[in-house]
Amino acid sequence: MESGCVIQEMEKVEGTEERYDSVRARMAADEVIAPMSKIPFEPLRILMAAGGTGGHIFPALAVAQELVARLGEDDREAASRSIVFLGTTRGLESRLIPAAGFPLRTVAAAGLKGIHGWKRLANLLVLPRSALRSARVLWDIRPQVVVGVGGYLAGPVMLEAALMGIPTLLIEPNAVPGFTNRILAVVVRGAAVGFGAAADFYGMKARVTGHPVRKAFFEIPPKKHVAPFTVLIVGGSQGSKAINECAVKSLNLLSSESWALSVVHQTGEVDYNNIREMYRAAGIDAEVCAFIDDVPNAFARADLIISRAGAAAVAELAAAGKAAVLIPFPGATDQHQRENAGVLARAGAARLMEQSEMTAESLAAQIRELFNHPEELTQMEQRAKELAHPNAAKEIADWVVELGKKA
Repeated sequence: MESGCVIQEMEKVEGTEERYDSVRARMAADEVIAPMSKIPFEPLRILMAAGGTGGHIFPALAVAQELVARLGEDDREAASRSIVFLGTTRGLESRLIPAAGFPLRTVAAAGLKGIHGWKRLANLLVLPRSALRSARVLWDIRPQVVVGVGGYLAGPVMLEAALMGIPTLLIEPNAVPGFTNRILAVVVRGAAVGFGAAADFYGMKARVTGHPVRKAFFEIPPKKHVAPFTVLIVGGSQGSKAINECAVKSLNLLSSESWALSVVHQTGEVDYNNIREMYRAAGIDAEVCAFIDDVPNAFARADLIISRAGAAAVAELAAAGKAAVLIPFPGATDQHQRENAGVLARAGAARLMEQSEMTAESLAAQIRELFNHPEELTQMEQRAKELAHPNAAKEIADWVVELGKKA
């Protein structure tokens, strides 16, 4: 449009060279092209259905931040306002999403898989309200693309969006898709899968992108493993009572080792006071937190991480190149955490310990063996890094834009 404006102006100029010089001078002074120098920016309207746990929220945030980061500074604020998150009224999203600079809409939602009795009936009664509220959000925002990261929240939103003809993209983080994501496979336009094993569930709709992880995890430098060693215990964003209590007892068994030990422990809100008191009674100087906001920094400090095996945790370990003892949550839907952990364990990037076999003695033995042979930690870290997908967020963001252009 700018070149057309210039040509039009040039066609009006007839006569002497002085008049051409005059036009050139005006062009240099931006008098001709300045009024059209900036085309108004119209970002895609995107709805991110992600809530409940960090495993759903952080991947969606990584993609949203990638979409915003590729724009010019003047357009980023508008872009962040055009990406709206849909979450629950009781999840971590109420704190994490606004802190990241994105608007948040909430709906009441409840799961059904693995729920029985009166609790299942109560959750069933929530579904009509969830569906109505989700439909209202869709009509209010009128997104060009809806992105879901699984879980019971994504179900009604993705289904209603598909029925309204809105392009839908599912992020499947686990090696084995959960109940909701298997149902959604029929209606979504595409599925970005974190593990190749999950692609078969979605057929031609699937692309193996890896799991989107915040850039800060990829920027963690390798750590030289020398005493005092630091162990990081993370039982998921909500904590794990079984891991919390067993970890304190196992670390107490290591107090007589020749090397010093530093402890950072995320307990979750429920167990925070109890675990802090257990460390105090055992005489262990531990850094106990209900929730760690700066997880990349905690990873950077750690020589070894003890963790559940949610998809986000496994992807973050690979991105950071960190050795881990993974203890899958036995109640996870379709045992997907065990499958996630198995991917790292088979590659030699982590040790897998079933919760049924976890005792203070067995956990202490794993920690003792690795800290007595720090070269094994280095080997595990190298193998973990080989499993990372540094371009996952970019590839998924590209796919979102591709779908938006077709809307």
